[in-house]
Amino acid sequence: MVNYRTFDLTRDTINSVLEYSHPFSYEIIVVDNASGDDSLARLKDCFNNKVKFIASKENNGFAAGNNQALREATGDYILLLNSDTVVWQNCLEEVYDYMENHDDVGACGCRVRLEDGELDKACKRTFPNVKNSFFRLFHIPNRSKDDNYNLTDLPDDEVYEIDCLTGAFMFIRKEALDEVGLLDETFFMYGEDIDLCYRIKQAGWKIVYHGKSSITHLKGASSKKQKSKLIYEFYRAMYIYYKKHHASESSFVVNIVVYIGIAVLCILKLFLNLFKKKS
Repeated sequence: MVNYRTFDLTRDTINSVLEYSHPFSYEIIVVDNASGDDSLARLKDCFNNKVKFIASKENNGFAAGNNQALREATGDYILLLNSDTVVWQNCLEEVYDYMENHDDVGACGCRVRLEDGELDKACKRTFPNVKNSFFRLFHIPNRSKDDNYNLTDLPDDEVYEIDCLTGAFMFIRKEALDEVGLLDETFFMYGEDIDLCYRIKQAGWKIVYHGKSSITHLKGASSKKQKSKLIYEFYRAMYIYYKKHHASESSFVVNIVVYIGIAVLCILKLFLNLFKKKS
């Protein structure tokens, strides 16, 4: 887990794991991403010897923070877990058992519910491409099954193979992670989970959505207003992912159109956000 000034949320996430007994040994590693407040000290007081803490000297982003813990982790499986989640009973056991019985699966996710009980659609996705990203970013209705980015046509409570999980809960086989490498720290925030899933699948591993197991993700609990930095990083991640995985397959004209489109949308979103702050 990565903590950044979220003592209450991080504490509750850790407690949701410790609350239940598990049929396997495990360690919890929390990286404090240079919070600059008292959250790390308070977490240490709460959990004493139950959690391993790493204090980062500077905040180089979500991917970099996670990588500090990944380099220390020694288990056969690694769980990337957001610090604003609550793990439901039996979730870890069910996902663990599935991975133990399917050795061709490189990573597994679960059903991620928002605070209101609705599905966090990011927990089961296809990979973004020029076509589905266009429809999604411009909010254009699209009934094509091939462009169903959030896989809304598939049931939420079943188990099946997909392209992409959310970094809020990503149960990864250590062997697969060793093969493809850690999170790409070029991504400061957003996109690193999609990139990792892409590399895992490219290496021949399967990625599975386990809809029979659940967590709650308190997404956006801290504020309804987006900081300009987060908006910028969202669109920057889009640019990095496209350039890394798709630019070489597309023509010069298509690439220019994509880059301009991302820039225009980013500027527009930043402008609208400033307007919201003034109102």
